[in-house]
Amino acid sequence: MTPEDIDRVVGDLAVQGRKTSTRREYVQIFKGFHRFLQARKAAEIEAAFGVRLVCPVDEFNASRHVGGDSPALLPPPTPERVAEFFDFMKQRIATARKYGPAARDYAMFRTLYHAGLRSEEASLLEKPDAHFTRGPFGKLHVRFGKGAHTSGPRPRWVPMLDGLDLVLRWFLEDVRPKFPSSPVLFADESGGPLHRGTIRNRLRYLMQLEGRPTDERFSPHALRRACATHSYERGVDLVAIQHMLGHWTVSSTMRYVRPSAAFIEDAYQRAVASTLAELTGKDTTA
Repeated sequence: MTPEDIDRVVGDLAVQGRKTSTRREYVQIFKGFHRFLQARKAAEIEAAFGVRLVCPVDEFNASRHVGGDSPALLPPPTPERVAEFFDFMKQRIATARKYGPAARDYAMFRTLYHAGLRSEEASLLEKPDAHFTRGPFGKLHVRFGKGAHTSGPRPRWVPMLDGLDLVLRWFLEDVRPKFPSSPVLFADESGGPLHRGTIRNRLRYLMQLEGRPTDERFSPHALRRACATHSYERGVDLVAIQHMLGHWTVSSTMRYVRPSAAFIEDAYQRAVASTLAELTGKDTTA
């Protein structure tokens, strides 16, 4: 099997309109199979056929699974853009025809952003997963975190930062009782969990209502990338961000981080200000 074979198979899947997740799964299967051959059978194959095994999934066809909103291509929304969107949602709660769904959407998308959750992780949250007395801010127990390397669900604890604990307290006390009784945290109007496709469609609908240009709209996953980027820009340790997002490696987290154009200058100014404060004993940032 050669890189051209991988190109042909994955290219055909793209032409057929198969989802990026499906194409990614095919590529991962090819890579896993060749890792097995190289670990277990490479010597036998070379002795029998004179062929040295080389994985056909190279840097070019491996990137075919990357979607159009890949963190390598599009930057996440800025903190200002996210704040404007949440302000729009907050104002909409007072005028929406249905208070419950409007308030639920506000709390849910705030959770996606502040906790850095995937859509499917948020859809599987239940009311007992909100632990307000755990840690200084309270924590969400993400019991069905996405696993890596077919490891299965990887649970993790995510702190409720930036006032998310207040948002979720309000949601559980004032909003959630307006939906049918069930364990689901962010329930639909029948009490069942929202599908991740529904979450994506809700966000698209809300941004259409907001009336912003197409290039200022973003996906639920972009909120997760924004969480990583904005936390990093604020000085949060990269390993802490890795654990919050539930990534297997720091390198995965770095793919999510897209600092702003002025990030280097801002970091330099903070470093200089901190050094001067240590030398002079004065706070130069005031």
